[in-house]
Amino acid sequence: MEDRLRLEDLLRLDDRLDGDQRLIRDTVRSFVTDRVLPHVGDWFEEATFPARELAPELGSLGLLGMHLQGYGCAGTDAISYGVACRELEAGDSGLRSFVSVQGSLAMFPIWRYGSPEQKEEWLPRMAAGEAIGCFGLTEPDHGSDPSGMRTYAKRDGSDWILNGSKMWITNGSIADVAVVWAQTDDGIRGFVVPTDTPGFSAPEIHKKMSLRASITASLYFDDVRLPATAVLPDVSGLKGPLSCLSEARYGIVWGVVGAARACLEAAVAYAKTRVQFSKPIGAFQLTQQKLAWMYVAATQAGLTALHLGSLKDAGQLEPRQISFGKLANVRAALDIARQARTILGGNGITLEYPVIRHMNNLESVLTYEGTEEIHTLVLGEALTGLSAYR
Repeated sequence: MEDRLRLEDLLRLDDRLDGDQRLIRDTVRSFVTDRVLPHVGDWFEEATFPARELAPELGSLGLLGMHLQGYGCAGTDAISYGVACRELEAGDSGLRSFVSVQGSLAMFPIWRYGSPEQKEEWLPRMAAGEAIGCFGLTEPDHGSDPSGMRTYAKRDGSDWILNGSKMWITNGSIADVAVVWAQTDDGIRGFVVPTDTPGFSAPEIHKKMSLRASITASLYFDDVRLPATAVLPDVSGLKGPLSCLSEARYGIVWGVVGAARACLEAAVAYAKTRVQFSKPIGAFQLTQQKLAWMYVAATQAGLTALHLGSLKDAGQLEPRQISFGKLANVRAALDIARQARTILGGNGITLEYPVIRHMNNLESVLTYEGTEEIHTLVLGEALTGLSAYR
């Protein structure tokens, strides 16, 4: 038995993966090691992300819409998708966000609610990384309460006229297609909007201090005319966008375990080599206490992700269970990143190490796709039967 715990497989959880799941783990980890880690510090510093370059590579690995069936998608199980998200986010939250938005927020609604024509037009190209998608739900004044959205689509003969705006849209300024949710006279509907449609614009959001290796934009719709065939025919109301968010949040539950692992590994390696008072700082009790609790928190997060993956594969996963995972795992990962930063001292704020980058990114992950407060209230309602926000 090794004289120290294996950080890459906390509590030997990966021993529970089957052969295909381990192959996905190793393939994605190799991709991240070879294609992302040598450059992601520079991407973060320069606030850029080479999405057009990486998308075909991610597509060739079967990672785009990987949990969907048909149309060139890999059709993997939920745990495989989770493992891929974990390894991607061990590289950077922006990388996992790109894959998550493409597969769970843009491809999933077309796959689940779209017409045969919409599926054939978009899904094969998106699975291959030849077309990039985005998801338009959040608005400048309506984040946690999407039911109040102001973006509106009005009928004009057989067409629709779309007006309004969305904000904090990953991939927005580089997307070929946007899945946009809007109020109509008949309730909230989803629209498949090619981004070259007249009246559509997507200026990039700059000066971010988090998710800098990710492209974020606003979306504006100024009398965007869409044909009747642009509507997602098989869903209406908030069920549509919320089901997409459940898919993406599940990926976050796994993804942040990768970010936590990367920070813990960096802290352990640093603690073993950084010498103060004539011995490595890892030999001091205070440092070991930090590392031990970081290890426990990361392991518990991994157990939560694996259990929720098993429930999802069994068809038993509920939205409030995903809220449990998102709430618990993101908070654990952020706490681990902050503790790792203290172990690295001044070096912890430099991009020579991954910790400050993950820490800053996790501040966004804590907020997007359901804030910590909203997921807290979801669990509060589950416990009491009383809604605090409706």
